[in-house]
Amino acid sequence: MGLKESTLKMLGRLNPKILSTIEKSAQSIGPVRKKMDAEFEKITEDMEKSMKPYRERFDTHKCFPEAGRDREEILREMEELRDLERSRWEAGYASGAVYHGDPEFVDFLNRAYSLHSQSNPLHPDLWPSASKFESEIISMTGNMLGGRDQVCGAISSGGTESILLAMKAYRDWAIDKKGITNPEMVAPTTAHAAFDKASQYFNIPLIRVPVDDDFKADVEAMRNAVTKNTAVLIGSAVSFPHGVIDPIPELSEMAQERGIGFHTDACLGGFVLPWAKNLGYDIPDFDFSLPGVTSISVDTHKYGYAPKGSSVILYRNSDLRSYQFFAITEWPGGLYCSPTFAGSRPGGPVAACWAALLAMGEKGYLDATQHILETGERIRIGIEGIEDLHVLGDPLWVIAFGSETLDIYQIMELMTQKGWSLNGLHHPPCVHLCVTLRHTEDGVAEKFLKDLKESVEHVRNHPEEKTGSAPVYGMAATLPFRGVVSDLLKKYLEVLYKT
Repeated sequence: MGLKESTLKMLGRLNPKILSTIEKSAQSIGPVRKKMDAEFEKITEDMEKSMKPYRERFDTHKCFPEAGRDREEILREMEELRDLERSRWEAGYASGAVYHGDPEFVDFLNRAYSLHSQSNPLHPDLWPSASKFESEIISMTGNMLGGRDQVCGAISSGGTESILLAMKAYRDWAIDKKGITNPEMVAPTTAHAAFDKASQYFNIPLIRVPVDDDFKADVEAMRNAVTKNTAVLIGSAVSFPHGVIDPIPELSEMAQERGIGFHTDACLGGFVLPWAKNLGYDIPDFDFSLPGVTSISVDTHKYGYAPKGSSVILYRNSDLRSYQFFAITEWPGGLYCSPTFAGSRPGGPVAACWAALLAMGEKGYLDATQHILETGERIRIGIEGIEDLHVLGDPLWVIAFGSETLDIYQIMELMTQKGWSLNGLHHPPCVHLCVTLRHTEDGVAEKFLKDLKESVEHVRNHPEEKTGSAPVYGMAATLPFRGVVSDLLKKYLEVLYKT
């Protein structure tokens, strides 16, 4: 926004409350507001062009058609849209997003899904199969993660909901059992953004603690952040940004000593790490085999290879899980209870998740994990061999890389132009590739490294070039006015919903 680098650094060191006051004052100045609005308008226009590519090719429906369209015609249009979009992820050009993707396996899941497209776990009298599927998914997942007979849980719509449910449970547990009037969470800065969402939604202060030089949770810093109001400590296995495993044994022991909860966020790694350990990889304990771990979130729709819309939240015992549940007895609509945030829930994802776990089996997960970790190692070694790039931390398959000399976001932009969909990160600026089964196909890893090397070479020879999303990421990484960046992200969401 025209500020000198020295000024940005100085502002970045200010107390957040003081910085917020400066930001609000600056935005109230007419010329500043006008310049910001102009910048936002330009960025929004660019976003809209990239996110709404079908406006010229397909009709836009702002109102209901006067008469219903022909069903086969509707399906043909949907199939055309699918065909336009699937080539990139099928070819392994996406970081994460689609974790299995084999056509025969996808068809199998679609058949399982369609068999239960009308079912609703809210009505177990009509669909007792839904409760069978859910209870068995929880049991299989819990056993994989060191659980014994007392370990229990629930099925959610994804990792964010699993985390929200757990944090809500810890808040109410701390109030009821420990008499803490203002429960707090303590988490490393690398813990998933869903913990911030839980903080905002449920009014639970979140204490973010800096990580160490390896991007893992700093045990002593976490210890120093614990107070009489702490309800739960949090660690990741693995962390989303850098794919590293926090020191869960030490952190969970600390939580147990203090009589507080410990949550392992294994949304990304929960269906990889147990099998990696069985394959002989040096994986530290992170699950219910540690007595201090009291809950785990794990996504079945990632490396569990279920369709999108399924995750598992596990608890060491039913007493803690009970604080997640909702029940009301005085409603004129009758006695009502629900295990998660939703009332009605789609039975299709649950049924297809159950089918995926059974179809994969232990051997399927072991084979998939071996292929992913071997491919991750090849990609990591390849990145480390590219001049001007370095790998962050000590990852196995979620590989973050940055540069001390080049604009890493411009490198990401050039990779986007070559068809790759990578994840941009910051603090520090970097990019990551989350390796899936799509990347284990012949030639995909080699193609990625070739394109990456070419992109690095281009940025090295054209350092002044700033295109696509690179300026936005650059602004987010350096601008101390977080409200400005937050406003821009909300503009992005507004664009998504525009017809």
